[in-house]
Amino acid sequence: MPLEKVRVDRWLWSVRGYKTRSLATDACKRNWVSVNGNHAKPSRELRCGDLVSFKLGPLIKEVKVLQLLEKRISAKLVEDYMEDLTPESVYDEAEKKRKSVPSAPFGQRVSKGRPSKKERRELEEFFYNPDGS
Repeated sequence: MPLEKVRVDRWLWSVRGYKTRSLATDACKRNWVSVNGNHAKPSRELRCGDLVSFKLGPLIKEVKVLQLLEKRISAKLVEDYMEDLTPESVYDEAEKKRKSVPSAPFGQRVSKGRPSKKERRELEEFFYNPDGS
């Protein structure tokens, strides 16, 4: 029996958009996922033909839903369930951005191991506060 609708976080996880379902849910909560141009909550239901865009690091990937599924599938079968509409130029720009970012956040750290309290606060402010306030 074919599915008529499925949660967006579950679909993104099952077509290998995100490594875990909790990462897909978190991306939805941070407004990194949109369906048909509108930000999507994790429980938003997808239907065949919907346009989904989601953020993967510096890359914003746009796909069209071809089929729905709830279980994770192998990477070879992903193209049967979604059509990638992302232009090649976007992939090139994202690769340039990925290469330009230094490997260690904020340059070279003096210590190894866990970040200090100050470093942790700076990391949280940098990654989780997109508006800068």
